[in-house]
Amino acid sequence: DPDTWSVVDGMLMTTGKPLGVMCSDRMYENFVLHIEWMHHEPGGNSGVFIWSAANPSPKGRLPDGLEVQMLELDWPKLHVRDGVMPTDDYVHGELFGVGGVQIIPDNPRGPRSKSMEKRALGRGNWNVYDLVAVDGVAKLSVNGKFVNGVSKASVKKGYLCLESEGAEIHFRKIQIMELPPGVTTPEQIAPLVEAAEKE
Repeated sequence: DPDTWSVVDGMLMTTGKPLGVMCSDRMYENFVLHIEWMHHEPGGNSGVFIWSAANPSPKGRLPDGLEVQMLELDWPKLHVRDGVMPTDDYVHGELFGVGGVQIIPDNPRGPRSKSMEKRALGRGNWNVYDLVAVDGVAKLSVNGKFVNGVSKASVKKGYLCLESEGAEIHFRKIQIMELPPGVTTPEQIAPLVEAAEKE
């Protein structure tokens, strides 16, 4: 939707509506990603997918890949079900495979990997993620400290996708430094997306 994404004062912004993603124009394999993000609504939800096929599911409108979660700190309070509030492990840079992408979590919380420390800041504050992704291994630094990781991802090369998931979020200083490629088999590479499909 043309009203979903915009660039204002050097920041990339999404309203969060409708649900979906904006993907990179090409695939990345091994890289370092620096991204700064700030939520503007209580319980805001977003993230960045790496090694993705960038092909949204007809059901959920989100693609596969390794999701690097970006949640606002009030998210658990706003998602109480049957009197049970979810753990706040969700909101500090959780990593997990989506759409059939398999991973081995460094810090298991079921099939997901949770951060070892709770370092994310709430709405109105900038958070800094530095992600090193090499040969199916991803290590995430949250606000200046490496606290989470996964290994043996079933896909090791694909698109990067920023997520629009219901709430306003701003991104800035998005930088990617590519690293040399590794030994990647065809089944570990996401399918090529034609330019017309991405528009």
